[in-house]
Amino acid sequence: MSETFRVTQVTSLLHSYVFDVERRLVEHDGTTFERDVVTHAGAVSILAINERDEVGLLRQYRAPFDEYVLEIPAGTLDVTDEEPLAAAKRELREELGGDAKSWRLLGRFKVSPGWTNQVMTIFEARDITMVQRQPEGPEERSSLIEWVPIRRLKETLARETTNDYTLMVALHRVFGNFFDDD
Repeated sequence: MSETFRVTQVTSLLHSYVFDVERRLVEHDGTTFERDVVTHAGAVSILAINERDEVGLLRQYRAPFDEYVLEIPAGTLDVTDEEPLAAAKRELREELGGDAKSWRLLGRFKVSPGWTNQVMTIFEARDITMVQRQPEGPEERSSLIEWVPIRRLKETLARETTNDYTLMVALHRVFGNFFDDD
């Protein structure tokens, strides 16, 4: 909470399945201004690495881009009182069809603080056992799973027009300067 800025009014503009939009009236230094803010419950994503040193990726349709996007398993914190790790375990099973014995928190990141309060919690999952996949919704059901060897990740991602930021942050957190030129 800021000591010099103060939200004085919040008006709901949109309520959707995944997020809401609010118009906030903010006072600062004797002036008042409006900001539209996307509010979001938060999300999790998982960098899954199997025993063959392959990263589990999904090629999933994303309506905002009207194309398939290569990404790591991820999902919204949309179950009441569900902790991020429990949500990550659920999403790994739903999207990739995996259960992991080893979990490590990679960090919590503000997605785009200029217009949304969404926080993405990223985990690394290892020691994975494949189980029956439980996709939710048409995008997950039509997604394609790709297990990419770590040694081929750089070339695989270089073929993409643009890359998913969550995937890139997770790779950087686990592999350091993974994308720097050799």
